[in-house]
Amino acid sequence: MLRGPATITFWADDLKAAKEWYTEVLGIEPYHEVPGYVEFRIGDHLAELGVADSRYAPEGAPARPGGAVVHWHVDDVAEALDRLLKLGATLHIPLTDRGEGFVTAAVADPFGNVLGVMYNPHYLEVLGR
Repeated sequence: MLRGPATITFWADDLKAAKEWYTEVLGIEPYHEVPGYVEFRIGDHLAELGVADSRYAPEGAPARPGGAVVHWHVDDVAEALDRLLKLGATLHIPLTDRGEGFVTAAVADPFGNVLGVMYNPHYLEVLGR
């Protein structure tokens, strides 16, 4: 039924600033842009990360970080967390050793979205197949 994320969408009141911030964080330009929306393809499976003008958010969407956390695999959680904080994110979930090689953390980006980072040995195992 679920085959993998197609697009993860974040909201931003200032889409121009969000585009610039995510371009810096990801080290790439968006591959798709239309008025009110930009989209990046990132990671080993070229997942889509979309950033939309918050005027298009569904009614009742939270105005502050909360809810689900999507964790993106990184090779070094401490390094990724430090870089995100230096670029203006705020700590949402501290660096946490979950045992058996799993390490997680999460930040709130400057636009109020939660961005999780994780070292996940199972991710690398599956990727290696």
